[in-house]
Amino acid sequence: MPRIAFALSALLLAATAGVAEARAPNGEKDVARMISLSGSCGGCDLSGKKLLNARINGANFQSANLVGADMRGARIVGSNFASADLSRVDLRGAYMMGANFQSAEFSGAQMEGIEATGSNFVAARLRRVDLRSAELKGVNFSKAQLTEADLRHSELHGVIMVGADARRVDFRNSEMNAANLSAGNFSGADFRNTDLNSAIMTGADFDGADFRNADLSNANLHGADLSRAKGLTQDQIDDACSNSSTRLPSGITSKGCASRHRRVVIHAEAQAEARAAQAEARAAQAEAAARMRAVRVQPAPPVPPKPPRN
Repeated sequence: MPRIAFALSALLLAATAGVAEARAPNGEKDVARMISLSGSCGGCDLSGKKLLNARINGANFQSANLVGADMRGARIVGSNFASADLSRVDLRGAYMMGANFQSAEFSGAQMEGIEATGSNFVAARLRRVDLRSAELKGVNFSKAQLTEADLRHSELHGVIMVGADARRVDFRNSEMNAANLSAGNFSGADFRNTDLNSAIMTGADFDGADFRNADLSNANLHGADLSRAKGLTQDQIDDACSNSSTRLPSGITSKGCASRHRRVVIHAEAQAEARAAQAEARAAQAEAAARMRAVRVQPAPPVPPKPPRN
C-alpha cells in the first residue's frame, strides 16, 4: 500500500503541473508552491519532473530515475536515494539532513549552494559536479568519485573522504577543518587558501596538489605522499603533524607534531552535528512510516441493483 499511495501522489503531481503553473520572477514556468512527498517510490520514473521546493520526508527513492528533475530549494530529510539516477538534476539551494545517496549517480548535476548535514554519499558518482559554496557538515564521501568537482568556497567541516577519488578537485578557499582525507587520491587537487586545520590526511596521495597559503595546523600527515605537492613550505609542515613515513618535497623536513598541546574542538562539534542530523532523520523516517501505516484502502461502494425490466 505505501508504494500505491506514493504512486498516486506522483500521478497527482504530474496531473497538477498542467493546471497549477505560475510565473516565477525570472519568467520560468513553475509548479505548485509546496509539494510534500513521503512513502515508497523505489524504482519510480520521475525524470524531468518539477519538484521545486519539495518537502521530502522519510521517503524511499531507491534506484529511482530522477534524471533532469528540477529540485531547486528542496528539503530532503531522512530519505533514501541509494543507487538513484540524479544525472543532470538541479538541486541548487537544496537542504539535506540525514539523507542517503549511497552509490547514486550525479553526473552533470547542479548542486551549487546546497546544505547537507550528516548525509551519506558513500561511493556516489559526483564527477565534475558544481558544489560551489556548499555547506557539507559531517557528510560522508568515502569512496565517492569526485574527479574535477568544484568545491570552491565550501564549508566541509568534519567531512569524510576516506578512499575518495578526488583528483583535480577544486577546494580553493574552502574550510575543511577536521576533514578525514585518509587513503584518498587528491592528485592535482587545488587547496590554495584552504583551511585544513586538524584534517586527517594519512596515507593520501597529493601528487601535484597545490597547497599555496593553505592552513595545515595540526593536520595529520602520517604516511601521506606530498613529495610532488606544490606550494608547500617548511612553516606549513612545522605546524602539522608529520613523521618519517610522510613523503615531503626536497628541502622540507619532518619535525613531528609541534602543536599537540592545542585543543581543537571543531571535529567534535562536526561529529555532534552529524549525530543530531541522523537522529532527526530517524525521527522523520519513523513519522513517515507511521503516516503510511495509517493509510487504509477504502472498500468499494456496493453496486446498486439493476432496475427491473418492463
